[in-house]
Amino acid sequence: MTTNTRIVLASRPTGEVTPANFRLETETLAPLADGEVLVRHHYLSLDPYMRGRMSDAKSYAAPQPLDKVMLGGTVGEVVESRNPGFKAGDKVSGFGGWQEFSVGNGRDLQKLPDLPIPISAYLGAVGMPGVTAWYGLEKICKVKAGETLAVSAASGAVGSVVGQLAKAKGARVIGIAGGAEKCAYVTQTLGFDACLDYKAGDLDAALQAAAPQGLDAYFENVGGAVTAAVVRRLNPFARIAVCGLISGYSNNESTFLDLRRVLVQRLKIEGFIVSEHLDIWPQALRELGTLVASGKLHFRESIAEGLAAAPEAFIGLLKGKNVGKQLVKLV
Repeated sequence: MTTNTRIVLASRPTGEVTPANFRLETETLAPLADGEVLVRHHYLSLDPYMRGRMSDAKSYAAPQPLDKVMLGGTVGEVVESRNPGFKAGDKVSGFGGWQEFSVGNGRDLQKLPDLPIPISAYLGAVGMPGVTAWYGLEKICKVKAGETLAVSAASGAVGSVVGQLAKAKGARVIGIAGGAEKCAYVTQTLGFDACLDYKAGDLDAALQAAAPQGLDAYFENVGGAVTAAVVRRLNPFARIAVCGLISGYSNNESTFLDLRRVLVQRLKIEGFIVSEHLDIWPQALRELGTLVASGKLHFRESIAEGLAAAPEAFIGLLKGKNVGKQLVKLV
């Protein structure tokens, strides 16, 4: 018999998320039935979209149920299988949630390819965040050599990949991040042309200095005042990929959009949910995996130790305390 530790959503947050919104539980898992697979999770992914799912407001996906395991991406190892498609020792990714073990029929599990990269990368640069970056850049921003792209949350799991992929296309890339340490990482390690610290004040002036010829595309992760400043620098026919709006997830802050500027500059704005574009995942993952394995795509991880640390790590993610991909190490 396997004892599983899990975290469930105990209550829906009003305003900022607190540790009291979660509850740590233990349970004894039943023996596997025919067709089932038992997976021991090695890493749990923490992502901003989880905050939206904690609310019961109408959205693009169903709310996280109360008193059920918090949803989330995982990577781990099959420890027992009664499913012919999997065997003990297989490394897999899935949607196992905030828990040490998961049991399922294997339909949501993907065997990890045999590449010389850490298993944790399949939750970041070679996982959902990486595919999100790839889709928004390739299908919406469509930057070309010589164009200038701005990326908010540039040191995060998505933004960091966006900028590197754009640089590989010959674009000039301006990152926006919070704090000198993050900006140094964005320029010195990731190779962005510039990174602007939105906490330093006067983002308008900083954007004008960094992109005197204006911006041709913008990858949106933040919302709020950052977006307003970027939109003021967009060139005619610029493209905006709206991936996330983390600045308003806890306080329902809306992003003011000057529709006159949208009209005059003929801007193209498109929001997207990457799980609705499963057709592009195989190509994106192949390209991202090859880039990471060859050392051409850099990534960084912020790792919390142990399942019990997940709530505080998630709260820190929403406040921008992480650099790169936020993970919880379970093994």
